[in-house]
Amino acid sequence: MLGGVETRSVSPVFVGRAEELDTLNDALARADAGEPQALLVGGEAGVGKTRLVEEFATAAARKGAVVALGGCVEIGADGLPFAPFSTALRALRRELPDELAAAAAGQEEELARLLPELGDTGTGRPDEEGMARLFELTARLLERIAADRTVVVALEDLHWADASTRHLLAYLFRTLRTGRLVVLATYRSDDIHRRHPLRPLLAELDRLRTVRRIELARFNRAEVACQIAGIHAAEPDPAQVDEIFQRSDGNAFFVEELAVAAHEGSRTGLTDSLRDLLLVRVEALPESAQRVVRIVAEGGSTVEYRLLAAVAGLAEDDLIEALRAAVNANILLAAPTGDGYRFRHSLVREAVGDDLLPGERSRLNRRYAEALEADPSLVPADQRVTRLASYWYHAHDAAKALPAVLDASVAARRRHAYSEQLRLLERAMELWDPAPEDVRAALRPAGYTDVYRAADGGDQTDTALRYLDLMAAAAVASRFCGERERALKITKRALRLLEDEDDPLLAAWFWVQRSRLVQAKGRDDGWKELATAQELVRGLPPSEVHAEVLTNVASWSMLHQPGAEALAAAERAVEYARMVGAREVELNARVTRGVLLVDAGDIEAGLAEMYEIKEQALAGSFTHVAGRTYVNLPSELEAVGRSGEAAGILEEGIGFAQKYGLLDTAAWIWGNLSDSLFSLGRWDESAEAASNALRRGHSAKPQGTAALCLANVALARGDTAEAGRQLAAAHGHFGTHDPMPQQWLPLGFIAIGVAASEGRILDARGELDRALDAGIPPGTQRYGWKLLLAAATAEADSRNLPAARQGREEALERIFSTVKRLATGAPIWVAHEKWVRAELQRAEGIAGPDTWSEVVTAFERLERPYDLARVRHRLAEALLTAGGEDDRDRATELLRLAHAVADHLGARPLADAVGLLAQRARLSLRQVPQQSPAADPVQALGLTSRERDVLRLVSSGRTNRQIAEELFISPKTASVHVSNILGKLGVSGRGEAAALAHRLGLFPSETLSAPTAG
Repeated sequence: MLGGVETRSVSPVFVGRAEELDTLNDALARADAGEPQALLVGGEAGVGKTRLVEEFATAAARKGAVVALGGCVEIGADGLPFAPFSTALRALRRELPDELAAAAAGQEEELARLLPELGDTGTGRPDEEGMARLFELTARLLERIAADRTVVVALEDLHWADASTRHLLAYLFRTLRTGRLVVLATYRSDDIHRRHPLRPLLAELDRLRTVRRIELARFNRAEVACQIAGIHAAEPDPAQVDEIFQRSDGNAFFVEELAVAAHEGSRTGLTDSLRDLLLVRVEALPESAQRVVRIVAEGGSTVEYRLLAAVAGLAEDDLIEALRAAVNANILLAAPTGDGYRFRHSLVREAVGDDLLPGERSRLNRRYAEALEADPSLVPADQRVTRLASYWYHAHDAAKALPAVLDASVAARRRHAYSEQLRLLERAMELWDPAPEDVRAALRPAGYTDVYRAADGGDQTDTALRYLDLMAAAAVASRFCGERERALKITKRALRLLEDEDDPLLAAWFWVQRSRLVQAKGRDDGWKELATAQELVRGLPPSEVHAEVLTNVASWSMLHQPGAEALAAAERAVEYARMVGAREVELNARVTRGVLLVDAGDIEAGLAEMYEIKEQALAGSFTHVAGRTYVNLPSELEAVGRSGEAAGILEEGIGFAQKYGLLDTAAWIWGNLSDSLFSLGRWDESAEAASNALRRGHSAKPQGTAALCLANVALARGDTAEAGRQLAAAHGHFGTHDPMPQQWLPLGFIAIGVAASEGRILDARGELDRALDAGIPPGTQRYGWKLLLAAATAEADSRNLPAARQGREEALERIFSTVKRLATGAPIWVAHEKWVRAELQRAEGIAGPDTWSEVVTAFERLERPYDLARVRHRLAEALLTAGGEDDRDRATELLRLAHAVADHLGARPLADAVGLLAQRARLSLRQVPQQSPAADPVQALGLTSRERDVLRLVSSGRTNRQIAEELFISPKTASVHVSNILGKLGVSGRGEAAALAHRLGLFPSETLSAPTAG
């Protein structure tokens, strides 16, 4: 209403900052080229950060960029969760409504936590990945919006930012990879004291090469003279410039204030203190205007006009006149949205606020709270509960503040603003004792906690909220926002209080939390805490807490001590969850049961269970459980040798994880995909998938698994040094506090391979001993067979080394005795058993062609081109040792097939071994099928025209479905053609077919890649 009033203290001329503006413009140019830019602009209060951003934003808009400004909102001493991002997204929605709607499509429920205009937020229980999921979806939203146009997102006053805003900004700065996007944030450098929460973030961002930091210095004398000339619209007196420069020390805002004071010296005069200078013009206002200014100072960064009117209690004409005086004096400005007022500079607001008496401040906050309580429409809907809680808290009214703060904590939780939820819950605990008993008795736990307290599964609305419930909610919020040390302290204190309470369910719940926390903190494996929880619920009637305890026990056992007892624990967890109707807990327990069934040898039943759970979880929107099936189901498929099937589900899972922003889930999926792609002979893609896992995961364990995948590829390709580096990285990620067989067995496998490659057979034996001493529990045969194979192969390869003779018999006997105990319930495990036994015979010099023929036959039925090539090499070696002419012909073809695969995969050690054997036997690896000089090699292989087309697509990596779509045939027909081709080429899999086509040069104009199994 008063936005058109002219301001006199701001120079219309932009002074200095040429270098800083060049940096910003360079960032804009880079963003125009598709390279996202991240910048931080720091400087003391009043130095000109906002003016620089405004100048840059204006120039960017002239160049066609879409500019979205957002500022951190301070309410009293509180920051509003995600306020700058909400404001910036609203600006983008105004400028690009259709584009934002398209970019948010399918994720409106999650993104509504930042932009409520997109719809209602989800009502499901929060989970540990909720905040990371929101951050990932926000990053992808901005990248989509900025795909075809340049977007500038500017966030001001980061020193006031809430923790959730800081975390989101850090995430964006770390992960933005595409899009024509500039994200910049400003902060006060003089406010960042040693314990300021922004300080660690700035240190973290300084380490990122992608983030540029600009520090604004104060003006020099010449720049101060230009600024004064702009303000006065005349050349200033040099003596006046000297005085103002000396007193302001080049601070742009103080230059403005001193210049105006000097110009109006007869009315305001000059004061000795710059702080007093900020109040001079306030004190010169009429009393009613001074009163309004004091009210605005306590209301927050911006105060809506209707709220201000309700608090001021003035007649409308009097209020407008008071506001007009404050705006004319350049103290207040109309808010950018046009429906409220803010101080022209926060320094003035702080000076006015500091000048308030304590009683005056609490009285103003009470009036704000009463006005807002009477008419909630006075402020935007997404700010109501938070502002009401802040006003009542600073009014020092515990009776009113406690329920308001609890309501605000629920709102923060729904927005995944867990840091703010924690702060509010801590305030609630602070207010608990001062609040009257009747107020506390009227509160209910529903909505505030995640604890299911009633032993009979009763409604939480039947009982009053307790202090322990607040502690439980605070423990969850602490864990979700990464404050695990605080969470541990809260749980420790709660369990001490529970020693005097008869509430075993709540105590068990807290012990489960401690189990998760000590594992996450790297202090222990968490079993002692889980065992305590299990003992507490033993014999109690079924409840959801009981079911969750059993589910956690089963999940822990699956990872640490798989076997019959773990399966029985999973069965009990499923039973209890069903009895109490805890659907999500039941599905989660069933996933564990499915994994354990497969590992126990009941393969089809376990896989069918997990397939069914995946569909039910997707249909029921149980995102966490669905994400888990996308990790565990393909992992079990890979374990039993069905790599192509696993890869298909994993590729589907990647899309699911990206859609829902499940970062750790995505990291596990990429790691598992790397495993399956390695098995399928798609090693370049395997390495890329492992690298994706390292980039996307923020937890250590999936990163450790990804490092092992990279080590496996490096080892197979002969890069022993890289394999050793990745092995060390995996050890670092896994740590020593929480050992699991799925870690120590693959670590041992790689360590044996590295040692054997470097000729250190004694070290290889030591690695085997360490792994076997830790054990190969039932259900971990997928890892155990690979470990034994590596050890047996190392012994066979070193059988002629004098240094290996001592201790060989003991090593072979230990491998052999372990082989007899390991399960063989799947074709892949049978094949590995035959292979390990063959290597043990080779180590003793007695493995003949018949032994290796059985191994080759076993692997010809599997999707393992590299493994098949290795055992074909061994069979060829045995045949050549036998010495028959027919054996030479067969050995020649086996070596050609093995060499083609090794060459295609880049498996240099295998290729060298095959080449050396062929050279010693005087065999050629380059012979092609007999044909006339003009004959088509495809026809010479007996392939029809259609089969040639299919082979071309197989060689370029197409699945059966993709082949069918491209050739306009059915997937079944494509499958028949592929089978015929494999038979005519005499190969066992698609990888070998592609390798043979590559070696024979059948499609020279095409770039061939390892195929997808389909």
